[in-house]
Amino acid sequence: MGVYALVSAQELVTINGKVTDESGDVIPGVNVYSNNGNEKTTTDNNGNFTLSVSKTSQTIKFSYVGYITTSRNINLNRGKITLNISLSTTKSDLQQVEITGRKEKTYKNTATFIGSKSEILLKDLPQSVSYASKELIADQGAVRVGDVVKNFSGVNQFSFYDDITIRGFRINGGSNTQLINGMRSSTGFWKQPLANYLERVEVLKGPSSALYGNASPGGVLNRVTKKPLAETRKSLSLSMGSYNTFRALADVTGPANKDSTLLYRLNFGYEDANSFRDLQFDKNVVIAPSLTFLPSKNTSLNFDLVYNDSKSRLDRGQSVFGTGNLYSTPQSTSLNTGNDRLNEKTYNVSLSLNHRFSDNLNFTASYMKTGYSEDLYEHRSANSYALDATGKAVDNLVAMQIFNRIRKRYVDNFSGFINYKIKTGKIEQTIVAGYDYASEKLPVGASQLTASNYRNATNTGSISFVKSDYDKDPTNYIKRFLVVNNLLVPNVPSFNLNDVMASQRLQDDSKNFFVQAAFDPTYYFLHAGYVQDNIKLGKLQALIGLRYEYYTDFANYLKPNEAKTHSKALLPRFGLVYSATQNINLYGTYVMGYTPQTASTLSNPNAGGPFDPLESDMIEFGAKTSWLDNRLTASAAIYQIKQKNVTYPANVAGQPDLLRAVGEERSRGIEFDLIGRVIPQLSILASYSYNRAYITESPIAAEIGVQKPNAPNNTANVWLKYNFVNGTLKGLGIGGGSNYVDSRTLSQNLTQTIPSYTLFNAALYYNIGKVQVQFNMNNITNKVHWVGGYDYIRLFPGTPSNYLFTLGYTFN
Repeated sequence: MGVYALVSAQELVTINGKVTDESGDVIPGVNVYSNNGNEKTTTDNNGNFTLSVSKTSQTIKFSYVGYITTSRNINLNRGKITLNISLSTTKSDLQQVEITGRKEKTYKNTATFIGSKSEILLKDLPQSVSYASKELIADQGAVRVGDVVKNFSGVNQFSFYDDITIRGFRINGGSNTQLINGMRSSTGFWKQPLANYLERVEVLKGPSSALYGNASPGGVLNRVTKKPLAETRKSLSLSMGSYNTFRALADVTGPANKDSTLLYRLNFGYEDANSFRDLQFDKNVVIAPSLTFLPSKNTSLNFDLVYNDSKSRLDRGQSVFGTGNLYSTPQSTSLNTGNDRLNEKTYNVSLSLNHRFSDNLNFTASYMKTGYSEDLYEHRSANSYALDATGKAVDNLVAMQIFNRIRKRYVDNFSGFINYKIKTGKIEQTIVAGYDYASEKLPVGASQLTASNYRNATNTGSISFVKSDYDKDPTNYIKRFLVVNNLLVPNVPSFNLNDVMASQRLQDDSKNFFVQAAFDPTYYFLHAGYVQDNIKLGKLQALIGLRYEYYTDFANYLKPNEAKTHSKALLPRFGLVYSATQNINLYGTYVMGYTPQTASTLSNPNAGGPFDPLESDMIEFGAKTSWLDNRLTASAAIYQIKQKNVTYPANVAGQPDLLRAVGEERSRGIEFDLIGRVIPQLSILASYSYNRAYITESPIAAEIGVQKPNAPNNTANVWLKYNFVNGTLKGLGIGGGSNYVDSRTLSQNLTQTIPSYTLFNAALYYNIGKVQVQFNMNNITNKVHWVGGYDYIRLFPGTPSNYLFTLGYTFN
């Protein structure tokens, strides 16, 4: 099927026509292009197009997402040609595993792997999912997942780090409950890697333990890496912007051999950027190769690697004066010095196999290994203000400490399952049964030197100040400390908020007293078996699942008194979907979750414990709809999540990492999401969430009813992009949007809050053939805001007004 023209080379031929579907309805936005790709256009709102091509041998193709790419063969022997085309919808089966890359080039996505163990249409999943495609990520100029999640209802940043809140519950990259391609991983927590290697970012809302084991009850975040395509695509982009930012990104993909049985993709990213925060910078190199081998129509083998080498400094946040005035210090104020460093290396390498034994039976096996190494030297707050000789806090002096830490961490996980389809009369079933294994190990060799507290009276070491001991016998107790000008002399000089630049200068750390901090090796592993049945009868679908998980943690790992501790859980999942109309699906779901929380799991022996496992459950009802010939989708959800055996900071003097059990928390809310195209030239993403997440049980009566940390009651977001496809402005695109986050409570001190904020962002795009010029402007009004925080000594300010200029080039 093709269109060929055999005429003289120098003249042009104009082709007019209309594109419709099989039922005769017009299709706006269809790509119409010649065989060399240089002569192209798109159909308008009425499905009409006009294309001028040279009088040479031509192939004119017609392509649009969801339809079979079509071409025709005619002889161009006149000045004008009329050509009407009918496109057929694709009938391809859903994949059992994400084998090849997503070909769509829009914000909208129709299917996901995160909510089931094989691809499922989003409308048929009885649970809420929010996502952002690579197209949206690129249009917004987003380079971190923290920049992306603002688009999702009920999701916001918790801190600067790889650390977010979903429906009021926190998850972070250091907990290994975030996913890459549906497999458990760890990102190191402190720094968010570049997002250039991602096909999309998606969040499955609510407990996901029935699918992935221990995880946050708010939801699970999945990073989907770009997979190889069977067609050649190459792109390169260079970005420059505020704070001396420079980035270079490349993405190449296509077949590696003539019969396309071996496909490849390589994503590369380089970043060298400073920050609005004092002494902060990021130097990153990301290399992400991917290979897909298709030896037969029934077998596929995937290899994926994401390697990130990061050099930076660890930013512990902004500190303000002890009076509690958030505006008393510049948001640029960082407590670092010039000899601080944070060098991290992370790799995620995976291998997956999918084999189809028959049309009804598939087998999938995947293994992924994560390796993380950290080399840290930092000056940071001791989470308190410095003290005078009476134990009173001095408002302008932040108590300081030094961490010198080296450690490595490894995460292994395996997933194997079968997928079996059965049809009995009018009943269709898809049965999934499988086994999971996961482990995390902090091996021998992790070590940390810490300098903190106050100098003793003989200036030969450091000791902590305990206010209750001072109150018993002030005169004798204070004699144990070195006192100058009525101030306790700190082991590490305090940070003077009245003289920031002097405090940030290099110091002679050899004069400080360092002690070996406890950083023992840790190890845990889990085994799990599960079964899931997706039953379809007419307009009704039921998703029923059950997972049994057995978790083993080692207390005092590799020591003479090593002991195993165990926990187990039986986790049901039940969901129901009813297709009310062709465009509207209604659903309800009930799921349970759990997370063991021993000291080893928390990777911090100073946290206390062991604690009882976190147990959670969720009830959710919602609707998923599609409009405008499936170009636009909308969803709504109402839910309640409960979690018990929660822990919070104990706030005990001298034990900043100590935790305490609180009791129960509850989250109730509603969410709305809208994504797609209103017309072919206008893309939209919008979301709103109302979430009431609060403490319902606590031994401290005053905490009952208090808002959970960094869990805003209201969040809202909108982003629009319009492309001009005709006339003088052809090739120009305009984007813009707004993001609102309500006020929040801080995590270390539940009585401290940070204010709400509204940000406005905009973008301009201009395409000239294969070249795109893009300009992004964020926080246009220069709104002073905070994205999160632990307390008023560790606040995480948002970026002021900033810009990014990007030049992109696409190869055929």
